[in-house]
Amino acid sequence: MASRRLALNLTQGLRGRAGGLPISLRRGLATPTSAGIKTETTTLKNGLTVATQYSPYAQTSTVGMWIDAGSRAETAETNGTAHFLEHLAFKGTSRRTQQQLELEIENMGAHLNAYTSRENTVYFAKALNEDVPKCVDILQDILQNSKLEPSAIERERDVILRESDEVEKQLEEVVFDHLHATAFQQQPLGRTILGPRENIRDITRTELTNYIKNNYTADRMVLVGAGGVPHQELVEMADKYFSGLPSKSPNSEAYLLSKKKADFIGSDVRIRDDTIPTANIAIAVEGVSWSDPDYFTALVTQAIVGNYDKALGNAPHQGSKLSGIVHKGDLATSYMSFSTSYSDTGLWGIYMVTDKLTQIDDLVHFALREWSRLSGNVTEAEVERAKAQLKASILLSLDGTTAVAEDIGRQIVTTGRRMSPGEIERIIDNITEKDVMEFANKKLWDQDIAISAVGSIEGLFDYTRVRADMSRNF
Repeated sequence: MASRRLALNLTQGLRGRAGGLPISLRRGLATPTSAGIKTETTTLKNGLTVATQYSPYAQTSTVGMWIDAGSRAETAETNGTAHFLEHLAFKGTSRRTQQQLELEIENMGAHLNAYTSRENTVYFAKALNEDVPKCVDILQDILQNSKLEPSAIERERDVILRESDEVEKQLEEVVFDHLHATAFQQQPLGRTILGPRENIRDITRTELTNYIKNNYTADRMVLVGAGGVPHQELVEMADKYFSGLPSKSPNSEAYLLSKKKADFIGSDVRIRDDTIPTANIAIAVEGVSWSDPDYFTALVTQAIVGNYDKALGNAPHQGSKLSGIVHKGDLATSYMSFSTSYSDTGLWGIYMVTDKLTQIDDLVHFALREWSRLSGNVTEAEVERAKAQLKASILLSLDGTTAVAEDIGRQIVTTGRRMSPGEIERIIDNITEKDVMEFANKKLWDQDIAISAVGSIEGLFDYTRVRADMSRNF
């Protein structure tokens, strides 16, 4: 979500001699190349976009529907509906019972899954190439013909309530939910994905069907294919199965609110619980959107701050200046820098966990002092290190058809086009230390912050004191 764990492992090699021939005269085995692989897009008459990356050597494919609607498209009263629908999608349609649906997927050896985020809902399947038409048929069935039976709704209500209990035990999830809630107060982006427990208990079939009617429309959906499915074949399947989708979303109150620019509010939320042995603290400034010109500069700057985990064997040598200070002073168990983007805004910051409860102020001070340093003293070496890690992270994250489909769907839903890995690499290569310092001056220096803290946080100083560290002259 927030941070990219960065690693690089690029290898180049030459085959040795074969049959005594010099390397220059020997013909090697034919090897597939990705040089000609590109993302193709087609828009149907009703506005549905079909996007594919065809790999002729792939034996499997991932196909899925990326929908420009998540918890941000809900009202306070219906918060949790998108996630509830995701659960119900596999519980039977007008054509298939739940058992038939599960057997059909099982007999193909395919994988069918879904997830909900603040801005997207995704349904996808991974299967052998010859089973792609069946998978697209199943996807269209669960998207357009889900029965939403009252008995299934009641069963899933209990399942989601238990899921909510489990999420509340995951401190990182809790901290980030509260960070959104305080940074984007009283706004759709500040709500949780699962929704409050009272909403989960009260969501009705009418609210679920209204959410589908208002959001599952062709202009907000992208059918994605990655792997061994040719573009034109997927376009023909889309035309067959999805041509009946409504072409445009109604301008409901929830839709209009979801498209309104979110306002970042400097504030804090603290949940002190001394039975928790650690302090779990997230601090963030307003970040950048997916389409912001500074998007990749924000990621490079995040990589300079880096990550730290005391439990790792390389803890003393994790690269960033801050990790060295934290390790030497034994200030934290771990920290993770992050740059989370949305369609119109974002959160850029750091999440820290420490059991050194009397040194919380030192930990926060050194983290924010590092942010201040970025405004005026960044070396070429640390920018190059961050760029290399970022490029490797992006390339490694595209390993497999599901990861490629995810990248295509997310980019087209949020920005309207997919940047190729080569294009991204060129943009990152052109980022300089001057760009990083300009970004830091604009986004970090003396900017309001949002703070979310949970656990044994008595040692965390008040908001005004922490905010004052955002413009520290050394």
